[in-house]
Amino acid sequence: MSRETEDAAYAAFVEAAWYRHLRTATLITGDRHRAEELLQDCLVKLYVRWRRAATDDPHAYLRRMLVNGHVSWWRRRRRELLAADPPESAAPHADGHRLDPLDELHRALRALPDRQRAVVVLRHVEDLSEKDTAAALGCSIGTVKSQNARAMARLRTALLQNQEATP
Repeated sequence: MSRETEDAAYAAFVEAAWYRHLRTATLITGDRHRAEELLQDCLVKLYVRWRRAATDDPHAYLRRMLVNGHVSWWRRRRRELLAADPPESAAPHADGHRLDPLDELHRALRALPDRQRAVVVLRHVEDLSEKDTAAALGCSIGTVKSQNARAMARLRTALLQNQEATP
């Protein structure tokens, strides 16, 4: 296959998959701007490895890169002392107005630890099996099951508290 053909295939993949993977990256990172940056970084790396990724499943390859890229980012960030920006509150608005249910869900997702958030996004948004989620995260199926159970319990608690706190 010629380089021009590979480039055309890569460009078609990016065009077709951009919004799907941007949604995944946004849910994994909890921030649209960080997600765009992560996706762009991963797409650059994918271009270099396109011949190998295209022979397998490029969507799975890119998902794995997104998760690994985000894990590397939060590990680096965790080492830094970033006290200037306090985390966003998952509480309803101070004026007592009820938040949009999707906004509440996004806030609850952002409040989850990174690994739990990644499991929830891959399992329930990307609709991957437990086996595929474990492969994407580089962990065991048992870890996926336990992280998913803990994340769902935390989400239920957070969403119920928000529901009870608003009039």
